[in-house]
Amino acid sequence: MSNLSAFFAQNVPTEVVEELVVSQRFKGKEEKPIPWKIRSMTEEENAALRKASMKKIKGKGGVYSQEIDFEEYTARLVATSVVFPELKNAELQQSYGVMGAEALLKKMLLPGEYTVLLQSVQSLNGFDKSEQDLIEEVKN
Repeated sequence: MSNLSAFFAQNVPTEVVEELVVSQRFKGKEEKPIPWKIRSMTEEENAALRKASMKKIKGKGGVYSQEIDFEEYTARLVATSVVFPELKNAELQQSYGVMGAEALLKKMLLPGEYTVLLQSVQSLNGFDKSEQDLIEEVKN
């Protein structure tokens, strides 16, 4: 039973924070790129993002069903994971002429930069591992 204590909430980090350079365009002192900070999230947070990203689709016979808007979900996932820069800062949003963290990211980043950020967020949250990868990891 000694290994069970490793699963207790007080023994597990609640979130992991990583730094990465998303773009060479945002420079600080000495013209060095400023790293962004991203954090991991819980499945509870992820479920709330998925739920908030659902849309109703009208089907045959006027019956509605729900479907996830994948683009909206990934935008929310990325925006929620970014710790720095503070995307909810009103002045930062105003400087780009947008409202909302998701809109800000899409306005301030080039497509390739957004993809780098998205891939890093997915990796930090464990979305980069397939079921087979996890099975192999458990075997070793």
